[in-house]
Amino acid sequence: MTVTQLSTFVLVARLGSVGAAARTLDVSEPAVSQALAALRTHFGDPLIRRTGGGAMRLTPAGARLLPVASRMVALNADAEAAVRAARGAPDELRVVATSTLAEFVLPSLVEAFACRSGRRTETSFEVACGGAIRVLVENRLADVALGPCPGGAGRDELVSEPLFRAELVVVTGARSPRPPGPPSRWSWLVDSSGTDPDADSGRLLRRLGVAEGHVWVFPNQAATWAAAAEGAGVAPAPAHLVSPRIRREELRILETTATPWDATWHATVLRPEHRAPATDAFLHFLHTPAATRVMRAPGAGVPPSRFRPPVYVTLWGA
Repeated sequence: MTVTQLSTFVLVARLGSVGAAARTLDVSEPAVSQALAALRTHFGDPLIRRTGGGAMRLTPAGARLLPVASRMVALNADAEAAVRAARGAPDELRVVATSTLAEFVLPSLVEAFACRSGRRTETSFEVACGGAIRVLVENRLADVALGPCPGGAGRDELVSEPLFRAELVVVTGARSPRPPGPPSRWSWLVDSSGTDPDADSGRLLRRLGVAEGHVWVFPNQAATWAAAAEGAGVAPAPAHLVSPRIRREELRILETTATPWDATWHATVLRPEHRAPATDAFLHFLHTPAATRVMRAPGAGVPPSRFRPPVYVTLWGA
């Protein structure tokens, strides 16, 4: 039995499917299934079974194992942090974000934090769907999550603080005519957030009643805007991030009954007594004017005199 196997079990149990756990871990579904099989063999119990509708249900033994496994995963995080500190290694900071923030905002935020903090910090970041944010932070598999406020935050061990208010709009090609019919019948071009019911784009499509047959998924947000500019359909977009393309007359905004949609980006962390110093430092930075400027206009860079490279950035997912 390994900590990795226990972490995988916790994710499958909390997220409700092997596929969701695989996407969160950025591994294949067979890899998740193998980890579960090893635990089942170790304990001599199925732990999780599929129901008739395809959902996952814990066995009585699995239900008893889940809280214990969660504590063991958290203790492993504490152990690794203690050993890193004893060796004098850089602080570790693991950040997850929904796809749009990870694509446009998070790299610049991490760079700006490194330049201002002066801390030796080893930072990694990963894309996470909105529904996984709570699970990852609660189970110490991430230190900070950027995205929507997870349900229930503020009433338990999680704290979710608002950082930035964005405005979600719908864009199409600057010279494209308005699509015929209601928005529910338009061709919608989305990145992975459009398939995430907890993300702003997913909520927007649900509010407009867009069926799956009218949704086309692209590898990233920039690709959706490029396709929209070519007349392939319409795409949701944070207004301030897409504004350069609007000024260049590549795209224009379409009005709908649901947009502009107010969207607030939050930082979700554990309560102070469970947080590492690097997490507190990054959370403090996120509330500074410098961080707000990055969220408003990411990718602007920093002057050479202020650039310092003590942070090591590893891309876990794209």
